[in-house]
Amino acid sequence: TGAIGLYNVGQSCCLNSLLQVFLMNIHFTGILRRMTVPPRAGQKNRNVPYQMLLLLEEMQCGKQKAVFPIPLARCLSVYRVKLFVQHDAAQLFLTLWNLIKDQMKKPELVEELSSLYTICVQEHLACQKCSLETKRKSKMLTLPLPMLDADSCVLKTLEDCLQYFFRPEELTDHNMCFCEQCGRKTPFLQSMKLVHLPQTLTIHLKRFCFGESFYVHKLSHYLPFPQDLDFNAILTENQCQADDNEKASWQYELFAVVAHSGSTSCGHYCAYIRSLTECKWYCFNDSQVCQVSWDDVKCTYGHSNLNW
Repeated sequence: TGAIGLYNVGQSCCLNSLLQVFLMNIHFTGILRRMTVPPRAGQKNRNVPYQMLLLLEEMQCGKQKAVFPIPLARCLSVYRVKLFVQHDAAQLFLTLWNLIKDQMKKPELVEELSSLYTICVQEHLACQKCSLETKRKSKMLTLPLPMLDADSCVLKTLEDCLQYFFRPEELTDHNMCFCEQCGRKTPFLQSMKLVHLPQTLTIHLKRFCFGESFYVHKLSHYLPFPQDLDFNAILTENQCQADDNEKASWQYELFAVVAHSGSTSCGHYCAYIRSLTECKWYCFNDSQVCQVSWDDVKCTYGHSNLNW
């Protein structure tokens, strides 16, 4: 009957925003609904995906504007996810996803969950003095995109950030690697190639940098992102390690934005999510939920005065 909010139960705005992004994703909830229900009460209380399923059912069956996520918050506290603490959304997303994956008992559901969210890349290291090259495939849950280049200059669009993330990098001077074929440290060329993108792609804009004395400050500058994203139009052939069938699925529509206002020391999270069933945008601000326009979503592009 409409989008339902979550009450803030102790600086839980970050948790609430991420839960809404998970539970508004019908591909995720389709997996969640098929999970094995823990047999004992104690196991149910400590099982994160089961508590998420109960929360989902309460949100869908109730007629109130918002529900309390207290049982799930209590469950997460067993795994050191504390309330009354300002969490980082990217870190909490990784924590939640790992807890969900580890506690799903059916191997086929774990596989589906991984397929829904996991990115696969191939890392290359090539010695610049000889022909030695090493390759290694690795998996990622997010693309952590820098918003500044190596000279601390601002990257101006999401596409710029993606191109910079996948650029080859020369490892010289104190960054040189030991080459077994040369028998000494030599300059290397390090690069990363995209192998596989999941159905739901998560991009992490790294809106922070380290200043003097390791002081962390927030990067609030303007950075636009599109509603539609085609990786084939952004990355070069040298930045991909995939066939045409794989690349054909590398086209995305924006589904959700988790936005932070404030500074690194204090602030507030909310989520802008496009309903996959209604194709309408909503702003989830804890217990307050309202329909919004694409222009409202664009306020999360950032602005030094707004501190988004």
